[in-house]
Amino acid sequence: MTLAQYAMMLIIGWQTYNLARDGGMGVGEASGQLALIGLLQFVPLFLLTPFTGLAADRFDRRNLGRLTVLLQLLCAGALALFTWQDGITLWVLYSVAVALGIARAFAGPALSALAPNLVPARILPNAIALSSIAWQTGMIVGPAVGGVLYDISPALPYAAAVVLFAISAVALSFIGHVPRGKPKGPARPIKQVREGLEYVWRNKMVLGSITLDLFAVFLAGATALFPVYARDILQVGATGLSQLAMAPAIGAALTALIFSFRPLKTNVGPKMLLAVAAFGVATIIFAFSKSMPLSLAMLFIVGAADMFSVYIRQSLIQLHTPDEKRGRVSAVSQLTISASNEFGDFFSGSLAFLIGPVAAVALGGAGAIATVALWAVLFPVLRTTRTFDPPEELVERDETPDAASKARAPAEKGA
Repeated sequence: MTLAQYAMMLIIGWQTYNLARDGGMGVGEASGQLALIGLLQFVPLFLLTPFTGLAADRFDRRNLGRLTVLLQLLCAGALALFTWQDGITLWVLYSVAVALGIARAFAGPALSALAPNLVPARILPNAIALSSIAWQTGMIVGPAVGGVLYDISPALPYAAAVVLFAISAVALSFIGHVPRGKPKGPARPIKQVREGLEYVWRNKMVLGSITLDLFAVFLAGATALFPVYARDILQVGATGLSQLAMAPAIGAALTALIFSFRPLKTNVGPKMLLAVAAFGVATIIFAFSKSMPLSLAMLFIVGAADMFSVYIRQSLIQLHTPDEKRGRVSAVSQLTISASNEFGDFFSGSLAFLIGPVAAVALGGAGAIATVALWAVLFPVLRTTRTFDPPEELVERDETPDAASKARAPAEKGA
């Protein structure tokens, strides 16, 4: 599924930028069209996220995942048809961006909250690392395949995405019934939504981890401007665009692979802060680079640092959240991720329209570094957290990850 998503999104960005440039727009104005694509994906997710999190806690997470895959399959099919008939327009791309935003709004909380139901809490960080490897592999292979297929036929990447989404839907159908924590707290939906938000606000570890990613990646997101760098700055074309998209994914995949064999166990909070700072530094160097090898090296570091941070953040959030709230907390986490990615794309594209793409990316990297310094002060728990284990007070208040994990705890301690 990830392979299909990233192949499709790469081509959507490439088609959007080229349609704008070929239509007579300058670099700045065409960058604004990329910003609009990001905004159109973010708005439905922003509006729906509180309720999609509730849906993930109240309904079968497997079925929600299947429905979102089918919606993405329809989007890919529509883009394949319009592109094949040479009828692709900016408005078609805008419409599909909205539909993809809706699909991601429901998919994120459901699939993220499903993972801890499938593996014991003790090995969840390892499972997150392995899942990240699959995700990052899709991010590597997807853009590479998408770029190659686009050179063969512009409609071919979308047709391939249709096949891959169909395979994903079939794979999800093989997941059997999984144990779930029973919903607790208020029965009315609005109160349940509020309860999830209040939990995130109270738990400073969860709040600090989520918002650190929100502001750092929001400010330092350069991916939306890859078409600008590929066509007008580095001048490497569609093949180079694929390489730019692959570089951070390769860095992230290798980092996740290392964690799957040697999971992080000590000083997790300080290391997360350092990883985000490295993310910002590499982004600044990439911004000013006119050399393709140097640009790829910096993007490799960007991906590795981001994966380092993601691995720690996801493990902390999942292990510090009770199962009956995971859908809602995952929805809040997804909202911040989307805000940092899709809305961050809008911010980066808009800033590029105002001050130029190079200055926009460099300023964003500096903003990420400043965010780390500020968050280290605002959330001291991030500086003092040494392991993934929830603090004793959460255990005493019965806020450990889930009942099944608590039942396994004595055996795990004995092991």
